Amino acid sequence: MRVVIIHGQSHEGTTCRIARMLAEKPHGETKEFFLPRDFSDMCRGCTVCITADEHKCPHYEHLKPITEAIDEADVIILASPVYVYHATGAMKSFLDHYAYRWMAHRPDERMYRKQAVCISTAAGAGMGNTNKDMADSTFFWGVAKTYKFGMAVRATSWEGVDEKRRQAIDRKMTALAAKITRRVGKVKPGIKTKAFFSLMRAIQKKPWNPADGDYWREKGWLDKKRLWTPRQRSA
Repeated sequence: MRVVIIHGQSHEGTTCRIARMLAEKPHGETKEFFLPRDFSDMCRGCTVCITADEHKCPHYEHLKPITEAIDEADVIILASPVYVYHATGAMKSFLDHYAYRWMAHRPDERMYRKQAVCISTAAGAGMGNTNKDMADSTFFWGVAKTYKFGMAVRATSWEGVDEKRRQAIDRKMTALAAKITRRVGKVKPGIKTKAFFSLMRAIQKKPWNPADGDYWREKGWLDKKRLWTPRQRSA
């Protein structure tokens, strides 16, 4: 099983520790990226990725290693501590670069068989908002199943987390890892994903953006094929 972790900060704090704890439970390969250390470019809002081609994004090459890791992974872990009740600015800016991959534009069919986990921690509160910031992207990318884990750790570092809470976290990560492992290669998109895809399909029959319309037509999604249709393996 291949796992990629995108950390919304560059220090190895509580959220980082929990993400690693989850990734280490199953056997497999894990790749990690830290923001903004491994990617610090702010989205310019030029919309060229949407209206023309994502390869024309001025940050495309810099972002490419992370994009490739996401595409190759079975499980995507997005981990962000709570910053003023939301995900970190680095995580938000990173996710902004994938607007073109939303189902409203040009989703990648590889997403439909992936699982994602959104992890957030805080000394107090805000985990729900932070996980939603990240889960919005995994849903609109078309990821089949997204799990959320948030915890008020009552500390500002892993060293400050009491032993009882650490044990509780470990138990939850063990259970979640087992669930994810059982579903690798078997997970399918839910009704909400299929319904949203159908809505976007209707819109793409008369698209406002030719780049999106051409993409959907080439994929065959305007006919009988769907995002979750199994890909044909090349000989």
